[in-house]
Order: sequence, then structure tokens, then C-alpha cells
Amino acid sequence: MTTIPGGSGLADTLTAEGRAVEAALERSLDALLPLLPEGLRPPVRHGVLTGGKRLRPILAVTAFRACGGREPTSIPDTPGGAGDGIGEGDGRLHDLAVSLELIHAYSLMHDDLPCMDDAALRRGRDTPHTLFGEGSTATAGAALIPAAGLYLLWSARAMGVPETDVRELLRILARAAGGGGMVGGQALDLEGEGRSLGREELDGLHRRKTGALLEASLELGAVAAGADAPLRTAMTRYGRAIGLAFQIADDILDATATREVLGKAPSDAALHKSTYVALLGVEGARAEARSQVDLALEALQAADLRLPAASVLEELARFVVERDR
Repeated sequence: MTTIPGGSGLADTLTAEGRAVEAALERSLDALLPLLPEGLRPPVRHGVLTGGKRLRPILAVTAFRACGGREPTSIPDTPGGAGDGIGEGDGRLHDLAVSLELIHAYSLMHDDLPCMDDAALRRGRDTPHTLFGEGSTATAGAALIPAAGLYLLWSARAMGVPETDVRELLRILARAAGGGGMVGGQALDLEGEGRSLGREELDGLHRRKTGALLEASLELGAVAAGADAPLRTAMTRYGRAIGLAFQIADDILDATATREVLGKAPSDAALHKSTYVALLGVEGARAEARSQVDLALEALQAADLRLPAASVLEELARFVVERDR
């Protein structure tokens, strides 16, 4: 069980928001799985519902609230033929946010494939390719990319987001998932195996592979809320900083925590990957992670954000580097 720094307030928030995200993910699968061939449905379901911190949708929801977004209380007609796959009332905001988690799920399914990290364990559970085969898992992961965009389209329209902003939300998600974001980061990660990357290369890799989707989570929440340019800039600055902080913290945990605690295998060291710990040492990496959190907090302090969501963002920035898994 993850220890939550910052007291019971953040722990309670993460628990409540985590439940809302899980319910929204179930709704997304109810809507999207019927569109897929039957053989792809089990690996998609397994990849999406294997737990985790659900940090990306939680960040999007919190950014939406911090930017003054008004959560829907009425239930408009469901657009796009989504049927019962879109939630009611407050659930619509989480439906929009879980499009990010669908992209994240695909990335982990692909990361764990034999042609990439060849990982047998993720979050203490068998990885999809060990259960369903490499081909089915690769195809199922790829199917989640357009599925996430489709679900974002449905849910944003169900929330009543203006069409110009709906298009911007889709652009944000596509950019974070594509060659300039996560896919590009995965390619750089593979190219970097067995090499000692310098700081600039390592930052560039992880700003794509890990950071792009985390940054997009904040930007997506801001745009859905109708935030003005200064608020959107503050959210992207915050997201960029915690994206790097998150990866540095992951590298520290990978080097210092046990396989049983992390619930994953193999380690980055076993894969001969460059890490912030290898580059900076454990204490140097911890100092750099704290420095990135400071940058994130500065971005918040410069913005006119709404309470209590702004305080939750502050606590989440610290949680990113103080978590134990």
C-alpha cells in the first residue's frame, strides 16, 4: 500500500478521486469494448484495470477545479452514440479525464512487451502479453490510442465543452501521445539502452515518455475549464515540472526499493538504462526532484487559482517525490 505524505487530507482525496476514476474507466470500457474485435477485449480490459495511482486523471480533474471550471449538474443527451458509457452529473468530468489514463494504459502495455522491456510483472500482476500473447497485446495497446481520443470527444461534448475547445483538447491529447510525446519517448528509451545518456538527452527522453502526458493532464483540465491564457500557462508550467520530478522519483525508487514493494520487474539497471540516479547519485537525484517541485509550486503561486483545488495541487506536487512506490 502506498504511503501518502502530507497527512490524511491528501490520502482521503486520492482515495475518493481514485474511486471516481475507476468507475469512469469501467464506463469507458462499457462504451469502447463493443467497438473492438472480441479477441482484443480481454487484454484491453486487463491493461486498463490493473490499478495504479491514477494520477493523470486526478491531476486533470483538480486542474479543472483550480481553474474555476463548473462541473456539470444536468445530464444532456449523450452525443456521439456513446450510450450508457458516459457518466451522469459529476461523473462526466472524470469521464473526460480518463482519456488520459487510456493512453497511459496503452503505454504500459507496450513498454512491457518482449520487444521493449520484456517485463513479466506490473503492479504486482502478470503483464498482458504473458497472459494474452505478444501480438494481441501490441494490437490491443494500439487500439487504445484512437479509443482514448474518441472517448475524449464523447465526454467533452457531453460536458457541454465548446466545439473549439473540444478540438483543442483532442490536439493536446494527440500531441502528448504521439511522436513528440510518449511514442517519441519510447523510441528514445529503446535507442538509449546500453548507452550512458547525458543530462540533456535524459531530460529530453523523459519529458516525452513520462512528462508529456502528465503535462497534458494539467493543460487538458485547464482548457476544459475555459481557463484564460495565464492560467493555462501556469498549469502547463506546473505539469512540466512535476512530470520530470515524477520520473526522477521513479528512478530513485527503482534503485532503492525492493521488487516486492514496487510490484514490477525487471529493474532499469537490469535493462542497462540510463537513469537520474546513475547520472546524479541518489542524493543528487533527490535534490533535483525537490528542485522541480519548487518550480511547480512557483507556477501555482503566480496564478489566480481556486481553493481548495489549488491546495490539492500543492500537496500532489510533494506527493510525486515523497511517495514510496
